[in-house]
Amino acid sequence: MPLADDAVEARAQGWRTLAALHAKIEDRLEKALQQEHGLSVSEYTVLDALARQDGWHMRMQQLARAVVLSQSATTRLENRGLLRRYLCEDDRRGIYSEVTEAGRELLAQAQPTHDAVLKEVLAEAAELPEPAPLAAVLS
Repeated sequence: MPLADDAVEARAQGWRTLAALHAKIEDRLEKALQQEHGLSVSEYTVLDALARQDGWHMRMQQLARAVVLSQSATTRLENRGLLRRYLCEDDRRGIYSEVTEAGRELLAQAQPTHDAVLKEVLAEAAELPEPAPLAAVLS
């Protein structure tokens, strides 16, 4: 049974609101992380995802599923000494990524910036009628 036109429009409007809020958050995070820590949002997300793993490492395939992963982001992190890749001892086809000590330190420095910007953008969104419900859920 097809949805009524108003249900279709409500869903489309919800998606547009979500996309606009996401774009605003990502833009502000990108500027702040780049300016203060020399990290892109993608690079921060990779370090953060790895930091949440026991042992600070995971298979590249798992990492790619966990974050929007670009090969260039991991290569830049590796070139900067923030990440290292190595072959799995049990399965030589598997490649792991691991955060280095320098990566851990940079992530620790960048986390307060990330959290402050996210809090600030969500507070701004909470003041606007359309994104307010989404901001409330994320806050």
